[in-house]
Amino acid sequence: MNAPAPAELPVVVIGAGPTGLAAAAHLVEYGITPLVLEAGRSAGAAVRQWAYVRLFSRWGEVIDPAAEKLLALTGWTSPDATAYPSGGDWVEQYLAPLADALGERVHFDARVTGVSRAGRDRVVDADREAQPFTVHYTSADGREERVFARAVIDASGTWTAPAPAGGNGLPALGEKAAAEHLTYRVPDLDNPAVRARYAGKRTAVIGSGASAFTALAYLADLAASEDGAATKAVWILRRGISGSTFGGGAADQLPARGALGLAAKAAVDAGHADAVTGFRTQTIERDSDGRLVLVAEDGRRLDAVDEAIVLTGFRPELSFLSEVRLHLDERLQAPIALAPLIDPNQHSCGTVYPHGHRELSHPEAGIYLAGMKSYGRAPTFLAMTGYEQVRSIAAALAGDTYAADRVELTLPETGVCGGAGLFDTPETDEAPAEGCCTTPTPIPTPESQPVQLAAPTSATAENTPAGGCCGS
Repeated sequence: MNAPAPAELPVVVIGAGPTGLAAAAHLVEYGITPLVLEAGRSAGAAVRQWAYVRLFSRWGEVIDPAAEKLLALTGWTSPDATAYPSGGDWVEQYLAPLADALGERVHFDARVTGVSRAGRDRVVDADREAQPFTVHYTSADGREERVFARAVIDASGTWTAPAPAGGNGLPALGEKAAAEHLTYRVPDLDNPAVRARYAGKRTAVIGSGASAFTALAYLADLAASEDGAATKAVWILRRGISGSTFGGGAADQLPARGALGLAAKAAVDAGHADAVTGFRTQTIERDSDGRLVLVAEDGRRLDAVDEAIVLTGFRPELSFLSEVRLHLDERLQAPIALAPLIDPNQHSCGTVYPHGHRELSHPEAGIYLAGMKSYGRAPTFLAMTGYEQVRSIAAALAGDTYAADRVELTLPETGVCGGAGLFDTPETDEAPAEGCCTTPTPIPTPESQPVQLAAPTSATAENTPAGGCCGS
């Protein structure tokens, strides 16, 4: 069967999450047919897995403008722009209705297994760009399917590939064997079974970002409750404590994001958690009671814990893109032109320079990584970044170069600072330069001393917007 001409084909969008559905809405606005392939059974399948977490972005910051126009045609009413949705709210009040509005353009239970050029593997140059893309996927009943596309926007995210506990990027020795006592997600402590798993237990929280702050606040709230006596958290950081450890605090232009850091820092006297700094996990052993003993690369051994929550970030799944020619940064696995703008070795704040289709392009014309996946291993992605990315990409695919190049993105400054690449750099308690992260009162605690953490006395995890999942 000969492949049809690319101009006659749809643009395949991989993933029916916030960025993928926004991409489809922008394509529709340009009169281009999208075909969204989603591995899950419904829109926002990944977001549904953290439905209980509240976003630190308001509704007005997580609704795409083109999607809003499309939804308005159905009689949809936008939620209060100043309110904070939970992950579940985001799905039920926005993502699911948006998928419904897109109708047959969205296919569920369609897991993409490969992307290539029709009749060309990645080695072949001859007549390559004249060939459409061919996208292979499996359906719910296991059938293998194929569809041709004029372009491919991969907005599949990174949710399915969490980073391990090991400080060197590999799973710690014994990590796989300890899997029954590890989770790589913020736990839902409103679920009775999950709550019982952590109540009265000693839990390690490994990580230094918004998700770790959220987990610490949740565990502190559990410790203060009637059924949570003796609940204790051990916060494991690969770096030391400094003024930027807790994010932007009151200076954060996303107030709820700043509140996350303050929740992890406040109520020190309650003693619901201790911090262990400069600890890069090498081995997870078992003691005689079957509890977990974490051992660092420098030989330090922590007292045994019952459970561990590993929140060390996510990684892009690139295996199904092995037959297309991508140009990715060797460290971040992000598009080569985007990487310098988001590199946590250089950038300590959430501000990102405006970027669009040019920074997201690859040697293989017509394929783009968008949304959280475009950031590779870099943190601090925001939904509004993905929306602007796909607006620019859709304009480029429509031939509207002026609109595609007119990228306008201003992100809220401060927020969760730094990245894994900075943990060997000495940090001071001096105020950072303007535009970087600050907290109201830096903690001058040396690395050798534990820091006690607890839920804030004025706002518990229940009523403080607290979510760093999925780029919100």
